[in-house]
Amino acid sequence: MANIGIVNALIRITLGLTVVAWATARLARRPWCTSYLFAALLGAMKVGEGITRFCPLTALFDNMQRQQLLEEQKEAVVNPT
Repeated sequence: MANIGIVNALIRITLGLTVVAWATARLARRPWCTSYLFAALLGAMKVGEGITRFCPLTALFDNMQRQQLLEEQKEAVVNPT
């Protein structure tokens, strides 16, 4: 189930590939530095989100908002008697 739009997905793919390329170039010069490996993993995650058009954080945020709305609707129900 897609929860991000096409433009958002294309931006994620583009920026994710940019971060992966930058991080792997840095890892080639400094293979002992783990922060570049972490950046490459984050970039790859963004590429994956763009390809699948699913962002777990967006889904979590939408789910939380939906639950709050349902709770507010339950509180707003007035007894008709």
